[in-house]
Amino acid sequence: MKTLFAAITILSAAASTALAGPAGDMAKAHIEAIAKGDSAAVTAAYAPSATLHWVGGPLDGTYTGPEIVATWAKFAKAQTGLKATIVEMRESVNSKGATVVADVVFANDNKIPVRYVMMFRDGTLTDEIWQIDPALEK
Repeated sequence: MKTLFAAITILSAAASTALAGPAGDMAKAHIEAIAKGDSAAVTAAYAPSATLHWVGGPLDGTYTGPEIVATWAKFAKAQTGLKATIVEMRESVNSKGATVVADVVFANDNKIPVRYVMMFRDGTLTDEIWQIDPALEK
């Protein structure tokens, strides 16, 4: 009986680490919307005061408010037919919010390797770092 209980405990712990929490689920939905080119769904996730830091590539810069909408519209127009592969995702949560760090490769004819950091508060995306990370291609 002790062996069975130990096995169930170990399996339960392994299963819970594999499942994303609410912020991880929001991050995955955000990533999928980006890959689909669904700018409306992408931008609906943001808090009104959100900031997007885009590090590297042709859209390099810091964006807020309507600039975020315009940036994702440009990206969606330039990069069609993307598939997103989440290489790794980590979620940290406390009573004030959640942070998700994801290594993602967006691919069509090109590969766009991204280290993606998303901070969520009250169920909305408040701060975001999209950093082109060539090391992910290796």
